[in-house]
Amino acid sequence: MSLNIIVLAKQVPDTRNVGKDAMKEDGTINRAALPAIFNPEDLNALEQALKLKDMYPGTTVTLLTMGPARAAEIVREGLYRGADRGIVLSDRAFAGADTLATSYALNAAVRKIGDYDLIIGGRQAIDGDTAQVGPQIAEKLKLPQVTYAEEIISAENGHAIVKRRLEGGVETVKAPMPLVITVNGSVRAMPAMSRNTNMPPFHRRWQPMRPKRNSSQSAPISKSANGTLRRSMPTSRSVVSPVPPRK
Repeated sequence: MSLNIIVLAKQVPDTRNVGKDAMKEDGTINRAALPAIFNPEDLNALEQALKLKDMYPGTTVTLLTMGPARAAEIVREGLYRGADRGIVLSDRAFAGADTLATSYALNAAVRKIGDYDLIIGGRQAIDGDTAQVGPQIAEKLKLPQVTYAEEIISAENGHAIVKRRLEGGVETVKAPMPLVITVNGSVRAMPAMSRNTNMPPFHRRWQPMRPKRNSSQSAPISKSANGTLRRSMPTSRSVVSPVPPRK
């Protein structure tokens, strides 16, 4: 059995190296003053996808990111680590997008890609810490979702079995595919890459994707008054069932 997996990733400023120029006068991050990196929890999501690729021969892993042209750097890194192809969703219209706008754009890209079994992403990005985009994409695609995943144990026979790390302990659940999974920071981390790593050319393995102009449908993109959004919750929890512990 093979799978089609989409991994959602984001290029973020490295907030571990914050200097005096890290913040602008308006209180926003000065991205030009900080090095850009692969969001750590999205890297964990890629690790889980590649583990499934090893488990199920013939599996295809597609890395999807939204951002400026330089966001292709993390796609290149993902391809080097083992992803099969990458897509960069880029347009000036996406600048300053909040979680609602981001999830709308990524949802549209996922629909265009089509033919997927799993959509895996990090729980949250270190430049926002909202943990909203993954659940919002699941809502827009009308898919079940499993959050706070620590390990994807299996994905076969139409269902995925996922171990979740919660505040009060560990829970193992079974959910039908296609499925959206967001991965915790507690998952086994992917080894760091040296800055001197010589990555091979990848120009034929990734593609840019831009929105169509003059669309007859207006996108529901807006920013909340205070810059925050409430977390989007699944419409139905009955599709995700706990797996009884092994005796």
